[in-house]
Amino acid sequence: MNKWLKRAIVAVAGVAVLGGASLALGAWLGERKAHRVIDIAVAPIAPPDDAASIERGRYLYASRGCVECHGADGAGREFVNDGKGLRIKAPNISPGPGSVVAAYTVQDWVRTIRHGVKPDRHPAFVMPSEDYARLTDEDLGALVAWMRRMPPAAGESLVAEVPPLLMALYGVGLMQDAAEKIDHRLPPAQPVPAGVNAQHGAYVANMCIGCHGEHLSGGKIPGGPPDWPPAANLTPGEGSALAAYPDANSFVAMLRSGRRPDGSVIAVMPFSSLRALNDTDARALYLHLKALPPVAFGNY
Repeated sequence: MNKWLKRAIVAVAGVAVLGGASLALGAWLGERKAHRVIDIAVAPIAPPDDAASIERGRYLYASRGCVECHGADGAGREFVNDGKGLRIKAPNISPGPGSVVAAYTVQDWVRTIRHGVKPDRHPAFVMPSEDYARLTDEDLGALVAWMRRMPPAAGESLVAEVPPLLMALYGVGLMQDAAEKIDHRLPPAQPVPAGVNAQHGAYVANMCIGCHGEHLSGGKIPGGPPDWPPAANLTPGEGSALAAYPDANSFVAMLRSGRRPDGSVIAVMPFSSLRALNDTDARALYLHLKALPPVAFGNY
């Protein structure tokens, strides 16, 4: 065999071994990161027990993304399965058999929802708590009150099958969990009166952060399967998706139908929740997005 060919084969083999070792190290770092201990002191809230507040909690659960992963009944559903090793099924958060929240204190609910940290002080690896970190105490209390009163449903704990490559990306910091993204020093958001205005829309828009990024400029969805399309730019900047929606009516129609004005279907978006947004929240969201400073696509 030609000596140069032999050297090439040895070099390729060496690179393969090095790559495999690097992947294994990265996956190990990811597992270690997923089990790190995070100490977050939280102030207790008082979940209400009046009918209006519990109904508010039911609405928040239905409209802010909870149903996309946990299902309308809270039992948990498989929301990612790419057939290539990435499979995620959310846990049961109803009061039924197999519930993972049966022993939750109020502080546990606050720590998990607002800070992305579970009662065992490990990060909530999959949950997009950055979407809920800015809930007011009133809304967080209402949400907890509803979840404690949901009809019991049978389910199980979190199922998270994550390929070594994704764990490696997580381990070296190219993917982050919610606890890394959230500024835990911020006080709870102050209530904003509901109304069709940009200020209220900014509050509603917090539910979009997990996919569209802190600046809502879109890009690759963190932790999503490789075949998922990137999240759209929701600012008026370069590559903005808002150009297709000249008014609030067209925007709200998209939220209700899951289709763009040209009739094409929008993939991945959490339309089970977006359809549940009431007109005030939906129109306020549109006004907020139109008022955002322009940011180029992908400037996450």
